[in-house]
Amino acid sequence: MLESSKINSRTWLAVLGVVAAGCATPAPEVAERPAPPPVAVAATPAPPKVDVEAQRMEEAKALLAQAETDVQRARAKRALWLKAWEDLIAARNAVAARDSASAIRHARRASDFAQLGLEQLAYPAVK
Repeated sequence: MLESSKINSRTWLAVLGVVAAGCATPAPEVAERPAPPPVAVAATPAPPKVDVEAQRMEEAKALLAQAETDVQRARAKRALWLKAWEDLIAARNAVAARDSASAIRHARRASDFAQLGLEQLAYPAVK
């Protein structure tokens, strides 16, 4: 039994020696990697300038087309108000004069008055 403890202690000493040797080795030198060459970045083109007045004119034309449709529907049902017609004419003139603010304002009013004329048909006539 004494013999086996000597082997056992020798084994432990050998393991301890290997572990100590592993800890005692100097840290490997890490070579610094060279920096990658700079990548040329393509300049992104600036977004095209948006012409605000052109957008407003497009909006005015779209609202004028909607007002034309609304006035035509009200006229077909004989519910067109005079103010809706006057605002439609004013919106047409403003678009022709390239006055987007007035055209938008008049087109919206013409559309609103035409809608009100159509809604008025739902109410009973006054005697």
